[in-house]
Amino acid sequence: MEAWEHPLIKKGMPEQLAKRRARIAAGEKPLGWKVGLGAPALMQKVGIAAPIVGFLMQSAQIKSGGTVSLKGYVRPVAEPEIAVRMAATPMPGASADEVRAAIREIMPAIEIADMDPVPTPHNLDVILEDDVFQRHVIIGETTRAGGSIEGLTSRVTRRGALINTTTDPQALTGKVVDIVAHVAATLAAYGEMLSPGDIIITGSITPPQMLEADDTAFIHALDPVGDVRVAFTHD
Repeated sequence: MEAWEHPLIKKGMPEQLAKRRARIAAGEKPLGWKVGLGAPALMQKVGIAAPIVGFLMQSAQIKSGGTVSLKGYVRPVAEPEIAVRMAATPMPGASADEVRAAIREIMPAIEIADMDPVPTPHNLDVILEDDVFQRHVIIGETTRAGGSIEGLTSRVTRRGALINTTTDPQALTGKVVDIVAHVAATLAAYGEMLSPGDIIITGSITPPQMLEADDTAFIHALDPVGDVRVAFTHD
């Protein structure tokens, strides 16, 4: 069984994509795609073989340095990620080199999510229907051409202190080219297509950072590419 053939994914994914199509028909503009629940321990906990896929809309994008209100969130989290922008659509069965060649550029990103409900093996369909916790995304304005992750260092700053540094930003997420291939295959299985220009945020480099009342800012630097940052209000 392919990862996207899990019974609850087969139940929730069509509902999610129907909501996306309805929003586009109402005038919203798509931005791209995301993955979620991709850390190995979490995949094992909820009984999936690969991350689940959600969508991004331009209306959810916040400019780097902007502010997000967390009022009304139940379990707000910030996730430092690598974003890719596609130049082409990988063909089914494409090699890693072919998938990498289909990536136009990479850049740092932060996703703001509300992880409610807590994921279990029994509610994946509900999580998919609600677009995998997605609320906002911040995409870096400086980029590296191509799809190579070689030589990148991720640095995450929270409450003014460096909380994580890694020279292996794919350690928790899996390889970016594999994630892109998985997104393309999942979309194809449900009648959608990964398109040139689409952004994909490829999963959290750290465990999701639960945001508290004293969190006022979050920064993700992807050296030497650049950084992306967001501020928070709580009222």
